[in-house]
Amino acid sequence: MTKKLPAGQPAALAEQVQSQLSSFGTRLRELRRQRGWTLAALACRSGLSKAFVSRLESGGRQASVAAALTLSRIFNVSLASLFESEPAAEPCVIIRAGEAAARSINGLTYVPLSNAGHFFNLQPIKVTVPRSRRGQEHYHHDGEEWIYVLSGALTLSLAGQTHDLKPGDAAHFDSRRPHRLIARGEDDAEVLLVASPVASAGAAPQAPVTQHRAIPLAGLQTFFPDAKPRRDRTLFAKTKNPNRKNI
Repeated sequence: MTKKLPAGQPAALAEQVQSQLSSFGTRLRELRRQRGWTLAALACRSGLSKAFVSRLESGGRQASVAAALTLSRIFNVSLASLFESEPAAEPCVIIRAGEAAARSINGLTYVPLSNAGHFFNLQPIKVTVPRSRRGQEHYHHDGEEWIYVLSGALTLSLAGQTHDLKPGDAAHFDSRRPHRLIARGEDDAEVLLVASPVASAGAAPQAPVTQHRAIPLAGLQTFFPDAKPRRDRTLFAKTKNPNRKNI
């Protein structure tokens, strides 16, 4: 069902608005498939009916403001991006040393290692877990995480169990389970962390998770206020415990 635009509206603007409305369904389908969700799964997460979601994707219905806001929060994307077709991803995003500014939140210091925004699913960051960080709060959110200990001694607290890690050790886990990184010993722990907001296809289905992140997604996409990372369009070169201090 196509909604008529106001009479007298310039043709170019009318075409642009209609194009954005038409792209909503395509963008919605792309986001759903990227996460491996069925129509029923998205309906369950959003509270919208399966039939309504299906008609949104096919272009048979236009989303209300309330429905669009709900879907933007479900997918952790801006409202505007729902009305834009997914652009082609840059083949390679280069971040030079010194371009990324360190930030602090929830007692952590972190530096992003990409500025690809919503083009890619992976979000790599370097995190410093201070030995002086207090608290025992655990975090849980959609997706999965992989961590690699660069230096220091670290404990991963995950769903009631603890795993002691040393430099060179790695852990890969479902981030829907409550988790926290804990620095041990005399020094801070430095960790390479790669997060994905999308759980792997083999992950056990769960009810929608309330997003509670130590580092919000929005913070990972606004890290380079002064330096725009260069994009290299060459794909391949032709040369060859509870009392411990906590994240």
